[in-house]
Amino acid sequence: MKNKTIAPDPLMSSAENAAVNENSNPREKAKNLKGVLVRASSLVLLMSAAYLVYALQGDFSRYQLEGLDTTWGMIFLIISGALLLFRAGFFFYNLYLYFRYKPVSSVSNEELPTCTVIVPAYNEGKQVWATLMSLAKSDYPAHKLQLLAIDDGSKDDTWNWMLKAKEDLGDRVSIYQQPVNKGKRHALYRGFNIGTGEVFVTVDSDSEVTEDTLRNLVSPFVVNEKCGAVAGNIRVLNNGQKALLPKMLDVSFVLSFEFVRSAESSLESVLCTPGALAAYRRKAVFGCLEEWINQTFMGQPSDIGEDRAMTNMILKQGYHVLFQRNAFAYTNVPEKYTGLYKMFIRWGRSNVRENLAMAKYVFTDFREGSKAGSRLLFLNQVIKLIMSYPSILLMLFFILMDPVLFISSTLLSILIWSSFPVLFYAKRYKLSESFWAYSYSILYTFGLFWITPYAIATASKRGWLTRG
Repeated sequence: MKNKTIAPDPLMSSAENAAVNENSNPREKAKNLKGVLVRASSLVLLMSAAYLVYALQGDFSRYQLEGLDTTWGMIFLIISGALLLFRAGFFFYNLYLYFRYKPVSSVSNEELPTCTVIVPAYNEGKQVWATLMSLAKSDYPAHKLQLLAIDDGSKDDTWNWMLKAKEDLGDRVSIYQQPVNKGKRHALYRGFNIGTGEVFVTVDSDSEVTEDTLRNLVSPFVVNEKCGAVAGNIRVLNNGQKALLPKMLDVSFVLSFEFVRSAESSLESVLCTPGALAAYRRKAVFGCLEEWINQTFMGQPSDIGEDRAMTNMILKQGYHVLFQRNAFAYTNVPEKYTGLYKMFIRWGRSNVRENLAMAKYVFTDFREGSKAGSRLLFLNQVIKLIMSYPSILLMLFFILMDPVLFISSTLLSILIWSSFPVLFYAKRYKLSESFWAYSYSILYTFGLFWITPYAIATASKRGWLTRG
């Protein structure tokens, strides 16, 4: 009897998919074994580093005493101690905000506003059809939902798959084609101008949503008249494949969205509504649309970071920006290192640009009520950027001075700091998958540490990087 292969459901969590694949064919078992070995090796490496730090504690004490005997050493210890206290304090503050957070429950069909969903696509192939089909299955009143798909001058068969979606869905979807590739921002701009909904929802063409996503995402606009934008909860669509990076990123996304953005939402100041799934009040969009489409940086048109820029401009108008943990989108992420670092460079450059833009208004009276939370989030972002270069210089210095002590202490730090993402993911989903947090932290610390300094130095560069 042949083994039956059970295909993973992209709209299941990674924990659910893992359970489905538990008794699948030998190839799946071999793939799972590889993942187990990577997670186990990561944990063994971190535990070994912890033991090495214990065994070398005499050397650590000697370095500390020698440091206290010099002025520069004392300055370094004071600054590093202050930064450590700030980071720890900020973490516990986020933890407090996380426990305060509650997603808005879905409102009734009668209360739901009219909604325009915009799906920009470029060289997405069949996936755009899957995206549109998932949106069409939404539990949202059909007479209040407008679906728009815009092909941004694709060079592959994306337009043909849009035509297929149109054939399958009929009048439920409208499709448009840009004559040439002008960038995602311009495709969205066309959608904003065509759309008739009271609320705009943007969904990336490599993402799929669950049936209740749209109604959950839109509900905050009904119960909070000051709400200008809402961020969705992003998970990884392709984490059921053989590549290991999507599995690591899925754990990272859970922390980034379900913890960090939950905390930011408690301050009504989510800093970025992700392109994969976000909602905007129509009035808020048209309050900044022309500024957004004509945005420049150092004299060049901005062709990246359209989601962070829109969020920033809506915050600047005084609106609240929230997060809905119960509104899920599953999106494809890079499966190779080159794609991953290019994506992070794009995000990093956008982060630099938008923090500079935020600095111009965050300390003004930009909205009613408390602004302290927004300012604290901004300061935390700025500190990360400022410390990126000193951190690399210190890393190089300590590697030259004593590589064993540096590597062992760094791995111990990873073990300590990454245990929270492990516990957080395990609590919400599955323990065995949570250990990817350790593997990802090792990869990021030693393989992606250069991203932020490089993004700062090249912030003016244009280009999506990950699009062919």
